[in-house]
Amino acid sequence: AYAVQLGGVDAILFTAGIGENSIYLRQLIIETLEDAFPIELDRTANNIRRKEAKISTTSSRIQVWVIPTNEELVIARDTYRLMK
Repeated sequence: AYAVQLGGVDAILFTAGIGENSIYLRQLIIETLEDAFPIELDRTANNIRRKEAKISTTSSRIQVWVIPTNEELVIARDTYRLMK
């Protein structure tokens, strides 16, 4: 809904537990969006887990990325910064 209001999107990012690790779910989501947006998934590139990678094809007008997170590290850094 927001993508329509914004006039499209520049990129789609998958992150956190499911986004980083579920090859199937990423493929299902992008395949669902392919009819409405100029987006194309590179199925070979999508076959990754826990690594940063662009998983859209070079001809896809919307970039799709997998971006791993480390919530525990962010919390530890924020806590350290606040306690100083």
